[in-house]
Amino acid sequence: MSTVGEPGASLPSAPDGTKRRVSYFYEPSIGDYYYKQGHPMKPHRIRIAHNLIVHYRLHHLMEISQPFPASAADICRFHSEDYVDFLSSVSPETLASCTRKCSKFKLGRGDCPVFNGLFEFCQASAGGSIGAAVKLNRKDADITINWAGGLHHAKKSEASGFCYVNDIVLGILELLKYHKRVLYVDIDVHHGDGVEEAFYTTDRVMTVSFHKYGNFFPGSGHIKHIGHGEGKYYALNVPLNDGMDDDSFRGLFRPIIQKIMEVYQPEAVVLQCGADSLTGDRIGTFNLTVKGHADCLRFLRSFNVPMMVLGGGGYTMRNVARCWCYETAVAVGVEPENKLPYNEYYDYFGPDYNLHIEPKNAENKNSAKFLEGLRNTLLEHLSKIQHVPSVQFQQRPPDTDSCDEEVEDMDSRSQARLWNGDPYDSEPEGDQKS
Repeated sequence: MSTVGEPGASLPSAPDGTKRRVSYFYEPSIGDYYYKQGHPMKPHRIRIAHNLIVHYRLHHLMEISQPFPASAADICRFHSEDYVDFLSSVSPETLASCTRKCSKFKLGRGDCPVFNGLFEFCQASAGGSIGAAVKLNRKDADITINWAGGLHHAKKSEASGFCYVNDIVLGILELLKYHKRVLYVDIDVHHGDGVEEAFYTTDRVMTVSFHKYGNFFPGSGHIKHIGHGEGKYYALNVPLNDGMDDDSFRGLFRPIIQKIMEVYQPEAVVLQCGADSLTGDRIGTFNLTVKGHADCLRFLRSFNVPMMVLGGGGYTMRNVARCWCYETAVAVGVEPENKLPYNEYYDYFGPDYNLHIEPKNAENKNSAKFLEGLRNTLLEHLSKIQHVPSVQFQQRPPDTDSCDEEVEDMDSRSQARLWNGDPYDSEPEGDQKS
């Protein structure tokens, strides 16, 4: 058998042998955007992941699309008009003259700097997720992928946690035009607060977030945060401790998701694959391997429900690229070889040059007793929701209509910093220069 990456090479099928029509969204310029010197969020990681995907020849197994930039009107389907107007006009050159608005919208701080091309970056990210949702709505794909998406902290009128426009909410609003119920699952190490808040009062979207909790950004996501009004029990939070490993995560994720799929029966699924839950991440504190992280995608894929797969956090670029490349392979149903094909970023992956990574020798602070209690509490919450909640469909809104979902104001939640600056300035990963 020829080696993966060589001309004519083939990839072995995944164990389940099932095929899915996968549509992959990629904006070639996405890696050019640059937050600022020393900032841990590097869009360049998406370009590195794409490079691996191409050298593994996975692009031959998918439909490749370049997203249309989301318009200001598209973005205003969730975000406030004054926020979008400011986001589209502010620049590093005008920053000093608009400090009051920057303060109002939480821009220009260390976490959310104003950089060249900021709005174009947001348009590319949001355009990919909206386009991915449209593909699913039209039944042109079974799985759609936008690794430039998954920016789950952005709020209706403010930037937060490296996120400016919440592409996830925009994608879900698009899905709701054709799907009665949408399940959102977040495996980023940080709580998916922006998405949860957007759908906190509705049963049409169930949000499920697996995240580190306790003295950790954004400070929300307690197990008692369960939704409000019609959305009560449709927000599920899984607060975890440091050192979460593959076996523990799988033992929690699978039974909870299995129960959700049985009782909620979503018509579409959105999976946020934040890679900062991987072992060795600069900000994250979990100990998941690429295979353990991808098992979440593999399990959700097995239900054969239309699914949108998005990126998110992830601050050790070489591992983010490994993870999203492997998860692309899982989506299309193949198992790539562990030894990496030669590629433009080959030196990033030394000294082993493997696709997969080993977990650290770190303590798992999630005891079996703790996980059992967590699982039982979450399953009890799920027992209280209406079985397959029905939806009274009105006339379907056109693509440009604004959202009529109620958004709860939760500004009182903790505003802990995601990043405090300097510790990452010395990271030797071929950082781009401004």
